[in-house]
Amino acid sequence: MTEASSSSPSGGRTIDARTASLSASFRDPSGFVFVKDGRLYRWIHESYADTYRHLRVSGLYDELVKRQLLIPHEEMPRNAAQSAGHYLTILPERIPFVSYPYEWCFSQLKAAAAATLEIQHLCLQHDMTLKDCSAYNMQFRAGKPVLIDTLSFDRYAEGRPWAAYRQFCQHFLAPLALMSYTDVRLNQLSRIYIDGCPLDLAAALLPLRTWLRMSVLLHIHVHAKSQRYFSTGVERHLGSEPKPGSSRRRMSRKALLGLIDQLMTAVQKFTWSPKGTQWADYYDETNYSDGAFEQKRETVRRLLERSAPGMVWDLGANTGLFSRIAGKLGRDTVAFDMDPAAVERNYLECLKRGETGILPLVMDLTNPSAGTGWENRERMSLAERGPAGTCLALALVHHLAISNNVPFDRIAAFFSTICRDLIIEFVPKSDSQVQRLLSAREDIFPGYARDVFETEFSRNFHMHETIELPESGRVIYSMTRKLGEA
Repeated sequence: MTEASSSSPSGGRTIDARTASLSASFRDPSGFVFVKDGRLYRWIHESYADTYRHLRVSGLYDELVKRQLLIPHEEMPRNAAQSAGHYLTILPERIPFVSYPYEWCFSQLKAAAAATLEIQHLCLQHDMTLKDCSAYNMQFRAGKPVLIDTLSFDRYAEGRPWAAYRQFCQHFLAPLALMSYTDVRLNQLSRIYIDGCPLDLAAALLPLRTWLRMSVLLHIHVHAKSQRYFSTGVERHLGSEPKPGSSRRRMSRKALLGLIDQLMTAVQKFTWSPKGTQWADYYDETNYSDGAFEQKRETVRRLLERSAPGMVWDLGANTGLFSRIAGKLGRDTVAFDMDPAAVERNYLECLKRGETGILPLVMDLTNPSAGTGWENRERMSLAERGPAGTCLALALVHHLAISNNVPFDRIAAFFSTICRDLIIEFVPKSDSQVQRLLSAREDIFPGYARDVFETEFSRNFHMHETIELPESGRVIYSMTRKLGEA
């Protein structure tokens, strides 16, 4: 990122790149992203001008936008007062909610990997290539993965290996292999390794049988060994740029297309079945009567209709039953759950139903995504991506309070930082689900009671409605955050 100032899109005062650019975009010398008056802009450096023009005139931009693989943008009018180094400012379409690879379920990561390879394949048809393959450049828009970095492209040079090959393997192939062959929870390694899962670590964690899978053997095991020394030529043969000064090995366009097809086959063969986790079948074991459950759904629908405008966050969404109520009301909805099997089932159901307004994500609310990267600011924490217009917290509080020993006052304070309106369910200690939690531990929760719950939440929220669900002892509350709270 340069230190030069850029003119504002309207031609007014200049914007200093250091203070205006978003923290996630400072590494790119071709430009940066900034926000002004609530709108998102991308500043393009003059050094990228020729590449950007080719992106447009080659037809690649139009093709990718048509296929919903690249976020569309508008070009802002130029003026004579543009600062040194500035070529163009564009206004990209804004993603409703920014998510990260360690929050995606298996099939979401797989879809993002396939989309990345499809983009690279189309690039080569237009004499271009992806110069990086960071999973963070992909987001989910209307239920589909889409590239959000317009500056990820470069001109293709005949014979040049694919510079982003290693990054693709670290950001996509290795995590998918670990999730498929070892444990689906290993996708959380992406929270630690922001530049992608080290291939030597992935190779060490994968079972021995993966040495018999040619794609995993070649692109992870052998690739990991080749990273220690480039003189073997293995990595250059597969696509990555050799080190400066080393002997260059050319890679034809045909060979590169073959590599992309090979990687696509590898991605498509990875599988994982969402079963065997603790809460994936929660609704199959619910203790509601049919009438009580129907009243709960109707109550949630009615309260959502009256809730604050904006996005809905469904906390502890499980497989998304109540998220779908918000989705049918036209509300963009993020469905969080800590169980990767439940999130996987939710995502697959969204695809099956064509539900484009729901984004299922893996999130443990007792350890939510924190700010990470340089200065802990490259990737936003969960709270930084809020507040939501409305949060749903249905059949959740007893898990936080009893399974994780989080007091009601702390739960209420946290919820007040991430939403304006709250629709929350209290489950009494007599409920079979609470008894299930207490069956393996001592009951050290004398304060787990409805009156204590109401007292603590009323410190942070105004309570509007209290709805008792028949035959269950459960209670649903409608609340609004008090003025002066975060």
